[in-house]
Amino acid sequence: MPIPFETIAAQLAGVGYIPDRGLAAAVWLMQTLSRPLLLEGEAGVGKTEVGRALARTRDAKLIRLQCYEGLDQSAALYEWNYQRQLLAIKAREGADAQAVEEHVFSEKYLLERPLLAAIRQERPPVLLIDEIDRADEEFEAFLLELLADFQVTIPELGTIVATTIPLVVLTSNGTRELSDALRRRCLYHYVDFPDIDREARIILSHLPRIDVALATQIAQMVGLLRKEDLRKKPGVAETLDWAATLAGLDLRHLRDEPELVHETLACVIKTAEDRSRLTREVSSRLLGMVA
Repeated sequence: MPIPFETIAAQLAGVGYIPDRGLAAAVWLMQTLSRPLLLEGEAGVGKTEVGRALARTRDAKLIRLQCYEGLDQSAALYEWNYQRQLLAIKAREGADAQAVEEHVFSEKYLLERPLLAAIRQERPPVLLIDEIDRADEEFEAFLLELLADFQVTIPELGTIVATTIPLVVLTSNGTRELSDALRRRCLYHYVDFPDIDREARIILSHLPRIDVALATQIAQMVGLLRKEDLRKKPGVAETLDWAATLAGLDLRHLRDEPELVHETLACVIKTAEDRSRLTREVSSRLLGMVA
């Protein structure tokens, strides 16, 4: 009998996401216990992609809430279509006021935002709450209440209870400390940058025609770059961009074309400060460490 973690890992790998064993276990626990999963880690390690991959493995709808400073309930939960309401009120001038009010505060004029949409699906969706650390503590408290009950009260319509319970994935880049209450409510996994072997497998899963040796060398080089004193360490997406570029140039070994390698570092280095640090001498030194 296959270990459940391995089954989850195989399912995710089947849609292009190569997890480590710890992440596969966390996803299995999330599905088994119907608990939200909080993923923390640096930007670029693939946290958001977990939600997308999970939706693909289940053939489920992905509903994403991108958090930001100042995010409030109306933007995350629901709003009324005020323009259509005003037009309806104007068209019904002279009608009974209560009847007009009941008409304009009906489902017809309700605009679902991600959180409300997630609990009204016929089939359980994957709800991806991205970068929860960018929202403020007040919104976090509201979210905690919603995740506890999976219902919401709209004053004009009453309480709406979830039709289905979504699978909830929250991500955080660690820009602020999240509340203990939210952490207690969620399962937790820290997503780190992949090791060389796993990053090579990720490259091969996205670029199946790339030479295996080249994929490994690129993974080694990116791993070395991340150990440098960089302001922004290259993420997995940058690795894939660079791998696609080098494979497209028909490169067989990084050390065959050191100048080309240096010139294409624009794929993985994203700030002027980091670019100035990675001189030709530095890139040559790193290339010398690639097997």
